[in-house]
Amino acid sequence: MPDFTMPSLGADMDRGTLTEWLVEPGDRVHRGDAVAVVETDKADIEVECFDDGVVDALLVEPGTSVPVGAPLARLTSPGAPAAPAAPPSPAPEREEPAPAPEHRHAATPLVRQLAEERGVDLASLHGTGHDGRVVRADVERAARPASRPKASPMARRIAGELGVDLGGVRGSGAGGAIRADDVRAAARVPRPPARPRRKAAAPRPATADRQAAMRRAIGELMARSKREIPHYYLGTTIDMSAATAWLWARNRELPVGGRLLPAALLLRAGALAAREVPELNGHWLDDAFVQGDGVHLGIVTALRGGGLMTPTLRGADELSLDELMAALKEMLVRARTGRLRGSELADATITVTDLGDQGVESVTGVIFPPQVALIGFGKIVQRPWAVEGLLGVRPVVTATLAADHRATDGHTGARLLEAVDRLLQSPEEL
Repeated sequence: MPDFTMPSLGADMDRGTLTEWLVEPGDRVHRGDAVAVVETDKADIEVECFDDGVVDALLVEPGTSVPVGAPLARLTSPGAPAAPAAPPSPAPEREEPAPAPEHRHAATPLVRQLAEERGVDLASLHGTGHDGRVVRADVERAARPASRPKASPMARRIAGELGVDLGGVRGSGAGGAIRADDVRAAARVPRPPARPRRKAAAPRPATADRQAAMRRAIGELMARSKREIPHYYLGTTIDMSAATAWLWARNRELPVGGRLLPAALLLRAGALAAREVPELNGHWLDDAFVQGDGVHLGIVTALRGGGLMTPTLRGADELSLDELMAALKEMLVRARTGRLRGSELADATITVTDLGDQGVESVTGVIFPPQVALIGFGKIVQRPWAVEGLLGVRPVVTATLAADHRATDGHTGARLLEAVDRLLQSPEEL
């Protein structure tokens, strides 16, 4: 079966650094399970497995920078039978005891050195590597004291920073292993007052390095976009009277935690409009447009420490308003706390940027390659508005579109903005 490889977590990524394994050789994994943490220029991302199988060997040590597509781990099929034993050779005339097989204790020089340092007898280990070879994880597992909780290196580092006792943390990883998220969750549980901790130190240079790397990655991607994509821009002003009135009435019936924000209406309208005008929902690949297999909205998200990420809301056109609102809240929290998964950073077919909460009335975006369109929404503001010859004051929002002239022309872009306007006039149908 295919190896587990370094995934592409965005159009601007060509390599990543493996920082933590969440599995060990011998663990059974399923499609969608988080198996490793990868550091990119923007964040640490949990990456998932795309196949069911059993981890046969980990091919890359934590801390290694690996290009996209390079193998990280070897998997075997979950139902694969054990390798058949070799047929017995004919017995010699004078039978003697056959020597014990040595493959059980086979190990690389580095693993043997580690075993000597940890005081582990290789002859006592059952290797989990290929052909029964003893691997590093076997030695470390044997050297781990029985009383020491099973936890990943990153989980131990975070536990030390947050003052969390791993002995009281319940692990959610394979075999009950404690993961970084388990430590963060435990840190949020109220605990008895402790001695005042020393004042936090200044940000480590790595933080500044990551900020610089993020700005560089964003700049390179946007420069590529403006260099390669012939943008055209359209804009329209949309009357939001019906949408805001419906939203106000709907929220009166909902608990505070379940109320809808105007952004949910705008995103839902954008997703349905993209489904209605599929020429703008997809990717420009190999000098041709490839339509998306669904409407997967990339949501431009500002990070607390500066910079941007664009997590993906998959199948946005299939979500109800309530489902979309809940998914949006959850995704934004994970994006801003560095808890996104790899599947949430890939395969967006069209991007939406909403700067209304920042007071911006209009935004003209830059397309994220290889996508071919980006929808922008500004702040809902009160403006003079004429309806059937009568002038009044109504809430309006400016919607903009940046689109790729290689894939479509202005007529197609105008259809999408018209669809957004029409959908927002009937919010009860969204």
